[in-house]
Order: sequence, then structure tokens, then C-alpha cells
Amino acid sequence: MARPVEPLVVGRVIGDVLDMFVPAAELIVQYGSKQVGNGCEIKPSHSAHKPAVRVNGSRARAASLFTLVMVDPDAPSPSDPTFREWLHWIVVNIPEGGDASEGKELVAYQGPQPPTGIHRYVFALFKQRGRMEKPKTLPEPRHNFTTRQFASHNELGLPVAAVYFNSQKEPAGNRKR
Repeated sequence: MARPVEPLVVGRVIGDVLDMFVPAAELIVQYGSKQVGNGCEIKPSHSAHKPAVRVNGSRARAASLFTLVMVDPDAPSPSDPTFREWLHWIVVNIPEGGDASEGKELVAYQGPQPPTGIHRYVFALFKQRGRMEKPKTLPEPRHNFTTRQFASHNELGLPVAAVYFNSQKEPAGNRKR
């Protein structure tokens, strides 16, 4: 069952990162035994490695493929006042009913490293029109990424699912090794 979008509106994910959409798939993201729920807190030390990501039920007739994008819309960029999002991960060709490890990683996973304050880490899932061998546009710098623009340039349309978590810098003595 797809998650409702209200928590994404309250958390300003819809608006800051994504446009309003109707959920059409279920996106399950887990760091170890902790499942990501909208607005939950996950420490950077617990999210340093790729999460397990599963895509369920788009209700499509044929097997569908999906693109997963992970961004931090709260990362500051002092050198770029038009900065929007820091890119953390892109995986394409994730099969319906499968997980991200079955897809093709276009941008390697980079775990959260919030310098100060609370940061949102957003996972957005898009249904592809077909297999994506090479995207029409692939971001070079991670610091100048826009999820909407990437989706538009690669004809992905609106997302079909999204989930986010919050994270903040851990004191040096509390970090898990």
C-alpha cells in the first residue's frame, strides 16, 4: 500500500524538492533493522552505508522499471546562492518487486554528513518509460542538483513514491564505528 503524501507536505519535501503527486508504488527503505518513516531521525553513523531499498506494487500490467534519487535539500553551498540539493545517490532500472541492488547505480551512494542543524534526506522514486541505458542528463557535481530538473530531462514525470528522514551531526564521542 502506498504511503500518503501529507507527511511530505508537512515536512516541506513537496514544495522544496518534489511537486505534488499521487502515490502509485510503495518505497521501502531500511538502514539495518530501522525502516525509514517520513520525518524519523536516523544518525549519520547508521546511514553511512547504502540502505536496502525495495519497490512494491505499481499496479502496472507489465513489469515496470524505476529510478531512485536520494538528495539533501538542506545542504548549504556558500559558493552558489542558487544551490538547491546535494545529490547522494541515483539508481536506475530497479525492477518492480525488486530492490535497488538489482538496478544500475549511476551515482554512487554517499551517506549523510550534515555539518550543522537538522537535514532532510529524501528518497524519490520515479517510474521509467522503459530501460534506461544512459540518462539524457547526468549530474556532474553533486552540489548543484535539482530532482525536478533531472526527472524532466530524463522524461520521468512526477514521482510515484517518496520517503524522507532527518539527520544531524553526531558528537564525536557518540559515533558508531
